[in-house]
Amino acid sequence: MEFVLHRYRNVTVLLVLIAAQLVLLAYQVKSNQDMRLLRVWSVTAITPVAKLVDVVRGGTVGFIKDYFILLSAREENRRLKDELDRLKLQNQFLRTELSTADRAKVLAAFQQRTASRTLGARIIANATGANSKVVFVDRGVTAGVQPGMAVVTPDGIVGKVIAVYPTAAQVMLVTDPSFAAGVMSDKYRVQGTVKGQGHGTLSIEYVPTELKVEVGEKFYTSGDDRIFPKGFPVGEVKVVRPGRAYKEIFVTPTGFARGLEEVLIVLEGVHQVIPGMQPENVPYQVLPAPGAPPVPEPAASESTPPPTATDADILRERYRKLSETQGVRYGQGGRVPDFNADPARRPAAVSAPSGATGSSGVASPPTAPPPSQQ
Repeated sequence: MEFVLHRYRNVTVLLVLIAAQLVLLAYQVKSNQDMRLLRVWSVTAITPVAKLVDVVRGGTVGFIKDYFILLSAREENRRLKDELDRLKLQNQFLRTELSTADRAKVLAAFQQRTASRTLGARIIANATGANSKVVFVDRGVTAGVQPGMAVVTPDGIVGKVIAVYPTAAQVMLVTDPSFAAGVMSDKYRVQGTVKGQGHGTLSIEYVPTELKVEVGEKFYTSGDDRIFPKGFPVGEVKVVRPGRAYKEIFVTPTGFARGLEEVLIVLEGVHQVIPGMQPENVPYQVLPAPGAPPVPEPAASESTPPPTATDADILRERYRKLSETQGVRYGQGGRVPDFNADPARRPAAVSAPSGATGSSGVASPPTAPPPSQQ
């Protein structure tokens, strides 16, 4: 059998194909389909290949298209980033200018409201040093600034001028360890001395433990240091602790609340009312301009002994008055004054000799002797 199949292999394959064709034709006739089986087979065999080609083509075209789109998007992204950076810088500049304008407006309003004569200045540099809290401002001798003048902001005191140059001045801040000024609390009228600590906190010293100070209470300048006018804000109490002889009080300075770029130099200070104190109970006093010559004291009267006169000086003054009232001159001879008489009482008129009375019976005053003949 195997020999026959091997010998008649071609005929066998042909017969098998014809039989299969007949079976498929019978199936087609039975299923009432007009489509040829060859086409069905062809479409069925080619469809997976077509799908694979379409997927590969679509992926390749999409990748190339996306690549160019990404290149364009990257360029657009870089341009937008540069534009955003530029707008950020411009916005920051405008915000800085607006903040500067607001601070200038606040300073101008404060200058109009305060009675003290002030001069606006801008901080241009900081001094070097580990604990140094010193800055330089752009106002100096040419603008009328002198050492010892107070430096403030609308929110409180900032420091004092310690050195002056032609176009600049050196200012010691309140946070400097060597800074000190007289202060008074607004609620209980407790007086003390504010001192810098080298950082953002100030201490109020020399406040006895029996005096009352509360957290949240505000301190103002008292004017005792003759540098800061009375009534300028200093800081708000944050910590109060009892001590041996004095309280430990720490306050936060209010002068730096809006930053430290523009300040006011007090050229002529005027004391003002501390909040909470009755105006009629607080005398107003104008501070003398720094550097002004002292007012000369009035000379003591010759008739009034000095307050520090000794007993000998008082006795000598009494004898001098007695001599003047009794007409006695020392060193020229004549009579001696009555030292037991009252210096404020004038002596009675001397009676005239007999026969020298006038018609009215009143003694005539003695006549002066005639001048000597030469």
